[in-house]
Amino acid sequence: MRKFTAALFMICVAFGTRAQSDGTPYVKPKLVVGIVVDQMRYDYLTRFWERYGDGGFKRLINEGFNCKNNHFNYIPTYTGPGHTSVYTGTTPSMHGIIGNNWYDKENDKTIYCAGDDSQQSVGTTSDAGKMSPHRMKTTTVTDQLRLATQLRGKVIGVAIKDRGAILPAGHAANAAYWFHGKDEGKWITSSYYMDKLPEWVEKFNNSGKAKEYMTTWNTLYDIDTYVESGPDDNPYEGKFKGEKTPTFPHELKKLEKYNGGYDLLKSTPYGNNITTDFALAAIDGEDLGKDDITDFLTLSYSCTDYVGHKFGVNSKEAQDTYLRLDKDLARLLSELDKKVGKGEYTVFLTADHGAVHVPSYLQSLKIPGGYFNILDFTVHVKNFAKEKYGVDGLISNISNNQIFIDHKVAKEHDLNIRHLQEDLVEEIMQYKDVEKAYTASTFVNVEFTERLTALLQRGYNQKRSGDVLYVLAPSVIVYSKTGSTHGSGLNYDTHAPFLLYGKGIKKGESTEKETHINDIAPTISALLGIAFPSGATGRPVFEAMEIED
Repeated sequence: MRKFTAALFMICVAFGTRAQSDGTPYVKPKLVVGIVVDQMRYDYLTRFWERYGDGGFKRLINEGFNCKNNHFNYIPTYTGPGHTSVYTGTTPSMHGIIGNNWYDKENDKTIYCAGDDSQQSVGTTSDAGKMSPHRMKTTTVTDQLRLATQLRGKVIGVAIKDRGAILPAGHAANAAYWFHGKDEGKWITSSYYMDKLPEWVEKFNNSGKAKEYMTTWNTLYDIDTYVESGPDDNPYEGKFKGEKTPTFPHELKKLEKYNGGYDLLKSTPYGNNITTDFALAAIDGEDLGKDDITDFLTLSYSCTDYVGHKFGVNSKEAQDTYLRLDKDLARLLSELDKKVGKGEYTVFLTADHGAVHVPSYLQSLKIPGGYFNILDFTVHVKNFAKEKYGVDGLISNISNNQIFIDHKVAKEHDLNIRHLQEDLVEEIMQYKDVEKAYTASTFVNVEFTERLTALLQRGYNQKRSGDVLYVLAPSVIVYSKTGSTHGSGLNYDTHAPFLLYGKGIKKGESTEKETHINDIAPTISALLGIAFPSGATGRPVFEAMEIED
């Protein structure tokens, strides 16, 4: 039976958590490490379980808490919205990151989720550093830590992808670093954070690490033992430029000149290796976890996404990437034990989305799936609008499964926007592979509870989203015939890991209860006893926290 006095109970409610054994309603790890594995389906944990070592994924699960039924509760399931939702504790409807790129209907142009032309690159002469989190509308758990500690708690973001470093680190971060490939192979940042790279980053960039990893990518173990994935040579995988077949070994040194130089590392597990190297250097260089004020390292492993996109979720390349990532996690945890202290840090691991099996592969097995021709669809919709109303230019953009009406053109011809939206919905519902379609007006006036429609609504942002939102049929994608992608509200895209480990976390698992991606930030906030992010809509997973019995 839990022992709470009335006063203590009220304190715990105020902080959003329950009391520890010493009576305090929060914990103070020296360091929190938030890990996002890009494009990680939940079943990668179970599919490769027997091949993992004891120090990586298995350590997190066997000694921590595993939320087995964890899902994204919005559409679209892309990288930018995913990382943002993990750390803001809310969905695109609130935080505003509605895609990696989206159409800016106010300024009639496509914008990038982390792009910021008002900033300058730091560490490179290219424009790759013109980035910031300014498009994110709400605070993150990392922002709240900075506020709660009067900026004494450090926050550092690290990822191969710029958006994977910037959005999780939040608005008030000390720094975010990402990898710029091409002919440089350097970790860079933005003037949003600093005017020049710290000495430890310069030292890392000059160490030659990137060059060392431009080697041969062969399987970690005998390829014939990779029975958890499909044949190495098959028609459902993409190839690196310069290769005749999508098979091992991949000779990176020979391929680099055809594949963007050091950018090639992004599509191999070596990109994850160098990410771990850099994260460990950041812990040392920034003195993370060295005092009693909690610091936060946001760490995203981006290369799993690049590998999945190129080779597909059933490839031996994907399997080898996860087996190698498991070793990276073991190395990271072992170093945290040494650098911060075992039992002195807290870790969570999740993903920013899952991925679909290659539809052409599904079709070969007589499982429904297919490909949607967005160019034909765009022509069809624009022609329909022109013929229906006798007005050219009514449709300003079609992207991210959204149709944007040019409201200025509509008003010039005295056309009713709501009627336009309804006519478009009625028309595209007759189009092959369009499964559902809704008007923006409907999302403004009606709150949905049906799973798929509710997910779509939570991804709808009134200021930024289009006039009509549509959903494609299961396993139907806008993509090439090789490789996997993501973005839907179906289980292959929404079911993602959520593992908690370390200080303040008890051993256990949750199976029946469905947790959501926006529960992560409130859980960490409650654990630390800090305010929730400003727009948080998720709920803390209390059963994962150590409490007094």
